[in-house]
Amino acid sequence: MSNLSDLLPSGAGGKSFDFVASGTLANGQTVGLTSDGKVEAIAGVTQAIGSASVFESATISYVSATFDSANNKIVIVYRDDGNSGHGTAVVGTVSGTSISFGSPVVFESASSFYTALAFDSNSNKIVVAYRDEGNSNYGTAIIGTVSGTSISFGSPVVFETANAGYETVIFDSNSNKIVIAYRDEGNSSYGTAIVGTVSGTSISFGSAVVFNTATTSPISGTFDSNLNKVVIAYVDSGNSNYGTAIVGTVSGTSISFGSEVVYESANTNGSVSAVFDSSNNKVVIVYPDNGNSSYGTAIVGTVSGTSISFGSPTVFESAYAYDISATFDSNANKVVVAYTDVGNSSNGTLAVGTVSGTSISFSSPSVFESASTEYSSPTFDSNLNKVVIAYKDSGNSGYGTGVVCQIGSTNVTSFVGITEAAISDTATGTVTLQGGINTKVTGLTIGSTYYVQDNGTLGTGSTSIVAGEALSATSINLVNT
Repeated sequence: MSNLSDLLPSGAGGKSFDFVASGTLANGQTVGLTSDGKVEAIAGVTQAIGSASVFESATISYVSATFDSANNKIVIVYRDDGNSGHGTAVVGTVSGTSISFGSPVVFESASSFYTALAFDSNSNKIVVAYRDEGNSNYGTAIIGTVSGTSISFGSPVVFETANAGYETVIFDSNSNKIVIAYRDEGNSSYGTAIVGTVSGTSISFGSAVVFNTATTSPISGTFDSNLNKVVIAYVDSGNSNYGTAIVGTVSGTSISFGSEVVYESANTNGSVSAVFDSSNNKVVIVYPDNGNSSYGTAIVGTVSGTSISFGSPTVFESAYAYDISATFDSNANKVVVAYTDVGNSSNGTLAVGTVSGTSISFSSPSVFESASTEYSSPTFDSNLNKVVIAYKDSGNSGYGTGVVCQIGSTNVTSFVGITEAAISDTATGTVTLQGGINTKVTGLTIGSTYYVQDNGTLGTGSTSIVAGEALSATSINLVNT
């Protein structure tokens, strides 16, 4: 005998199980377990950034983007400085790594500041909040309905009869309510929140609730869909501009809050963005740490009851970063951060983070716009599994611009074994499980340890997923993990 494999039976020689295939699988294919108990090929997707597309051929500001999952469209709102600062919206359609836009639609024929929006998946409506300079700078909301590549709006509704700013809009999918958090300049610039209920093309509001009795800005919010809590992150000017967060609970048309929690004991003024990682059930907050040269920084928060605790901060950009905003890619299970990198000619840049426990790690940043950018706002298209970043392209006359990003991903962590024969889509076939011996692989070196690579191949390059030890060129002993 020249090989140990001569002692093996012709089949798997051990532990195996029959599975239904999701997709066509090759003989000797590494496979992972799906959420419905089937197996699919281990595969990876390489990160890619498409070409930029202009949605507004004029200078813009206060950009905010969201995804309408009922119509599978991107919606962007902004202040159109080429049209007297009017509040404007546009609908985008993603195809591959490109995006095309319909015609811009004015929702407020007056100067509009701090435009922000969210998608209400209960009513399938877009909710926009803004400061209406044409009406005493009152805090105002309006409901949008997407149809094809356009959007129409109902009548504006005032939620704060005072100067309001730094609005953030959050959809609470548990109570099916909208929460708008803002700075109430009619009440000492206190941090304030109000609950809205969408009905048709209008919205009604409960009473405003103060969550921070000091000047509060900027502000960002997200919804923890695991514990059904609203989390608001902000800069607390009453406490040395420290980065601060608070947990809110919606009940009916009101919201109550727990105690404020500092996540960064340094000046964080500039920008802040909070996002929920639904894979790990964590809140991630990104911000400039002005106590550390304004480096772009992220921190992971864990909600418990009406409070939130934090791990240690992680720098994702070792340079001054501003206009920082984040979204969560639920396909890749990554946090995607878009920002202006002052250390690199103020280029538009993205960083991709992976949460583990109470920490987050980042891959090397990538430039999405080789020019100065402002007001970057990323959102995730969950239909095509793409991230879209809307921004002001200062390298192109400040035009409103969008770009599509494919975030690198792999299902390698779901690895369970290797097929013993080709399996047609939806057919049943046998898979050698971890702890068994598979004899359908090729090209191995006897005695070498093999790892499952992100693209599904077996290689000796170390990864987090150990496959096993080669017994021959065509057989591998799959290790138990």
